[in-house]
Amino acid sequence: MGDYAVRPLRNEEEERAAFGLAKLVFHSGDSADERWELERDGFLGGRKVGAFAGDTVIGLAGSVATTLRVPGGADVTAAAVDGVVVRPDHTRRGVLTGMMRRQLDDCVAHGETVALLHASESAIYGRFGYGAATRAKDVRVRKVRARIRPDVPFEGQVRLLMPEEAVEAVPSLYRRLARRPGMIERPESWWHLYVQRLLGKVSGQYRVAVHRGVDGDDGFVVYQVTEERSMDDLFAGAVLDVGDLHGDGPAAVAGLWRFLLGVDLVDRVRAPARPLDEHIGDLFAEPRACETYRVADHTWVRLVDVEAALRARSYRRVEPVLIEVRDAFLPGNEGVYRIGSEGVERVAAQPQLRMDVDTLAMLYLGDRRAASLAVPGRIQVEDRGALAQVDELFSTLESPWCGTFF
Repeated sequence: MGDYAVRPLRNEEEERAAFGLAKLVFHSGDSADERWELERDGFLGGRKVGAFAGDTVIGLAGSVATTLRVPGGADVTAAAVDGVVVRPDHTRRGVLTGMMRRQLDDCVAHGETVALLHASESAIYGRFGYGAATRAKDVRVRKVRARIRPDVPFEGQVRLLMPEEAVEAVPSLYRRLARRPGMIERPESWWHLYVQRLLGKVSGQYRVAVHRGVDGDDGFVVYQVTEERSMDDLFAGAVLDVGDLHGDGPAAVAGLWRFLLGVDLVDRVRAPARPLDEHIGDLFAEPRACETYRVADHTWVRLVDVEAALRARSYRRVEPVLIEVRDAFLPGNEGVYRIGSEGVERVAAQPQLRMDVDTLAMLYLGDRRAASLAVPGRIQVEDRGALAQVDELFSTLESPWCGTFF
């Protein structure tokens, strides 16, 4: 393992050093000492693996236990991976590989079916078996052009919450609304920092609004308004940034957007990382009032236990497919799997398709299509008809989406 050791953090001195390293690598402008008291409980939630050169922390990889919703409505055990950093003067020495190997072994020991993360750089995690399993889009709306069509559902009411009310209301609302494939259970340590934001203690002032439908509260939005005026446009309004928006059905989502577009002194609304099949432009008489300015990978998934993960989700009714999976990091996953609507089993048979475990992760939640992944050679095809079978087998009614940054 070279001139470093990988092991769990042992005491508060190492924890604070690791916290400071994370702030350094992510270019945080705040003092690590100032942020420690606010973020300590959230940072220490879950499991932390450090890389050490002597007594110096040179790397960190964290994870926290959660669950991931998969197609069909089941929740699988998961490790949400965050805070993966290596000190700038120790990169490209195998430190990251050592931490990833230790962390995956730890996931296996804890019986976690999958691991998932948000990648700061998309070239990093494929070699460790992670695949981009969901994508999301960033949208922005110019208020002056966003006239809502008269036939859009207009039901219920929206009310602003005081920060203390929001702390009570939002977690329970999220738990009721988090039903889409790709969504996770938000761990307690995650909520800790979220509450600090709602209370205005970090990252400026957030506002929370809740939509109430005929059966009670059925949606919420967390947002922040910022000034972005320039000398060229002194009279432009502010920008409203959506941080979290969830609604139970079209009426709730439309009601929340109607509210956002009614906030005074705002020129634009930006909503990053929205589901691919959420077509906000269709709310407006002029659909181009909503512009999608980026589509990118969102959640990366690592199938830690391939057989358990495949068995957990549901499939469309189509002929079963034989897929060979390769996994250099966790070779116990390797083999040929017969996958169909009646179940999944490992078999001794000739595969119709061959792929690495990161490519299987890209198919797992239904975001990507096997036919498109075969074009750049990510899937080796023995039976071309199997591509269409896999695309039908893994397809879902709605786009998978996580909606939670961690």
